[in-house]
Amino acid sequence: MTFVVTDACIRCKYADCVEVCPTGAFREGAAMLVIDPSDCIDCNLCLPECPADAILPDIEPESAQWIALNAKYAAEWPSITVKKDPPADADAFKGVEGKFDRHFTPEPGVGD
Repeated sequence: MTFVVTDACIRCKYADCVEVCPTGAFREGAAMLVIDPSDCIDCNLCLPECPADAILPDIEPESAQWIALNAKYAAEWPSITVKKDPPADADAFKGVEGKFDRHFTPEPGVGD
């Protein structure tokens, strides 16, 4: 089992999760974070840290559509291990439905 980041992260990118990850499994895209499944050790430390509730274990039915997305972009996006400030409008996007179709971009973030 690993954990995955869902569309709840899009336009929020709080990144509280990256500082507690002992393996540096998070990768940064322009609009969201993902977890590299080959680096995730299922420690569960990131799950309670996410203010947007955007992280799920991959055994949850809701995570199925995010498993491939996390694996794909984890191979393309840079590593992020240090918490950054979230976007200025992050709180306005917290809890918004349907963010993937409107706000996802495959562009990488800056990383560390």
